[in-house]
Amino acid sequence: MKILGRLAVFPTIPPRIERLYELAYNLWWSWTPSAQALYALVNANLWERAEHNAVATLAGADPQRLNALAEDGDFLARYDAVMAEFDAYMRPASTWFSEQFPESAKAITAYFSAEFGLHESLPIYSGGLGILSGDHCKEASDLGLPFVAVGFLYPQGYFRQRVNRDGQQEALYEKLEFSQAPARPARDAQGREAIISVELPGRTVYAKVWHVQAGRIPLYLMDTDVPQNTPADRTLSARLYGGDHEMRISQEIVLGIGGVRALRALGVDAKVWHMNEGHAAFLGLERCRELVNGLDVEFEVARQIAAANSVFTTHTPVAAGNDVFSFELMDRYFSSYWPQLRLDRESFMRLARQDANWGSGFSMTVLAIHLSTRRNGVSRLHGEVSRAMWRSLWADVEASEAPIGHVTNGVHTASWLNPKLGDLYDEWLEPGWRGDIDNQARWERVSAIPDADLWAAHEQMRTT
Repeated sequence: MKILGRLAVFPTIPPRIERLYELAYNLWWSWTPSAQALYALVNANLWERAEHNAVATLAGADPQRLNALAEDGDFLARYDAVMAEFDAYMRPASTWFSEQFPESAKAITAYFSAEFGLHESLPIYSGGLGILSGDHCKEASDLGLPFVAVGFLYPQGYFRQRVNRDGQQEALYEKLEFSQAPARPARDAQGREAIISVELPGRTVYAKVWHVQAGRIPLYLMDTDVPQNTPADRTLSARLYGGDHEMRISQEIVLGIGGVRALRALGVDAKVWHMNEGHAAFLGLERCRELVNGLDVEFEVARQIAAANSVFTTHTPVAAGNDVFSFELMDRYFSSYWPQLRLDRESFMRLARQDANWGSGFSMTVLAIHLSTRRNGVSRLHGEVSRAMWRSLWADVEASEAPIGHVTNGVHTASWLNPKLGDLYDEWLEPGWRGDIDNQARWERVSAIPDADLWAAHEQMRTT
């Protein structure tokens, strides 16, 4: 493989198996064991060294090995089966969503998050928030939801942990090799690479938009490491949760305001806007700015319109998950922005003013609450805690009646189910169970699985 800047030149792939390249850039393979096994056959050692990264495995493949595989009957049978499975998934006659809500087939939900835990080949997540975001994307794909995701493609990702010889934990940042990541430049309707810009104090910052495909779902991830920016701004999106409050507010301006502009540049007409945690709350301000100027209305009218189709998920009752910026910092970054909303300073600050919980300041959680009409915690108990925490925002309402609900977190079954158990369920559950996970009647058949078979699968999982 040759690397030209951020582009990779792959070895020539024989026409008979050339769709290996297409499949490598769709993370469907990351939750499909048969597809993973296919890339492992290309080069088992490379597959392990690349941490099960299909793009890196294919990029490093020996051309002679690829030629041999193109004539190997067993490999070709596996290849054809995987491609048939992939095509059936990507182009189904119908999906759960299209059957349940045929009138909403094009009502796109735009899902904004600071991190997405999709696969190890994209180290742009740190923990539960990212894993949930990634699983939401995968499950939306399985269900056939009209859905796009917006976030960052951090060049240095999130750190890896290591314990040194003295027993101390060390944080290691490894630069993401874009040439070996399942990401491509996002392009607008004219085929041009999408570049957006936002205004920061004294300068304009630009971000390139990258496209990651996860099954049927596109993710649009921004990166400020572009020639138009100063060296400091090129590292603005280098790391997840890095830097001080200046870095954090700059990142969140790019995520929220820049993310809206990215979707506009790509021609994505979202009908629902979802803020996964307060990091993305500035998207509500940008939508209000568009409405104030586009409809020539006052801010409160714009706010009500924007909030009507905005959703906010809060994740944690601790300070680390609820960003609060000083009013001085907000003056520096938004003094030229709030006039575009037809607001004065005090009215703007009142949108997110917080005086409790973590001290006085501009709270991104409060902003997200004020710019949405549907809000939820991530479990029943967390919903109760959130209603008690933020009851002051509705002074005349009892805490139990505060308009914050809950949605209990789940996981994407195909990503977390061990293949050994998957094979066992394929044998004993009714056909089609993978596409009907929520059907309780199917799961009642688990009791028919012989104890010996279930224990044997358990033992295999412990040793592999």
